[in-house]
Amino acid sequence: MATFAKSTFNSASYAAFRPTYPPALYNTVLNYHRGPKNLVVDLGCGHGIVPRYLSKEFKQAIGTDPSPNMIKQSKESTSSSEYPNVEFHVASAESLPFIKDGSVDMVVAGQAAHWFDYPRLFPELNRVLRKGGTMAFWGYKDHVYVSYPAASKMLVEYSYGMDQEKQLGSYWSQPGRSILQDKLRPIKPPEDIFEDITRLEYEAGTEGPNSGEGTMFVNKKMTMKQSMDYMRTWSSFHEWEKLHPNDKKRSEARSGDLIDWMYDEMKKAEGWTDEDMELDIEWGSGLLMARKRE
Repeated sequence: MATFAKSTFNSASYAAFRPTYPPALYNTVLNYHRGPKNLVVDLGCGHGIVPRYLSKEFKQAIGTDPSPNMIKQSKESTSSSEYPNVEFHVASAESLPFIKDGSVDMVVAGQAAHWFDYPRLFPELNRVLRKGGTMAFWGYKDHVYVSYPAASKMLVEYSYGMDQEKQLGSYWSQPGRSILQDKLRPIKPPEDIFEDITRLEYEAGTEGPNSGEGTMFVNKKMTMKQSMDYMRTWSSFHEWEKLHPNDKKRSEARSGDLIDWMYDEMKKAEGWTDEDMELDIEWGSGLLMARKRE
């Protein structure tokens, strides 16, 4: 089971520290879409940010997630008076029995597509999408401290090195993480079902904001402390944490955890001193769009 679907996962922290998606991303997807906007379905909806946003554009928005905790968080964050046309279901992406054949105008997935079982998913999408309906999946990979190349290099070393004591490489779920790292390129919509397949990608740079290549969709200013808390929402960190129960974060008056140790090195390399200093952060990303054949 994915870390995010487990009962021990802190969905409130996930909602607080994960980056959000800008209007430019939604507008790109909406401009690609053709035809009616009756029903949009978000697969792996997490805390419900995407269904809430798209509910302004569609008559009905449905969010699904296999995690009861995430669905609980979604419902608590979605006022029925403000969002009367949004509903949420505990469900896997690959099985949507509560959705009628050919009734979906758009199906989306934000930071969830790398978890899906595609031999099962594509037939289900073929069933629920109307002809000409849109599939839009997007995901972001590692963040980059765009003005701090040394810290960015250390982030990669800590994230993917294979030292089980001090690095996270062996704790990522595969092939999911590799799919994200490759900006969703391994996801290949069957051409007998989909057409007009389009990809937009971004690779962040380290020469300042907007120094990367491609179309940027995911960026955020974070304090150093916030960026540490963001990394503590990573699935790999949660797996590391299970095997190191005595290593707790320093802010709780403990000796420190892997994130504290990593930032100790970053502080030395970059001269960071104030954990409330703001960092410009960008994420490499991939957006995949396709239409169901007429």
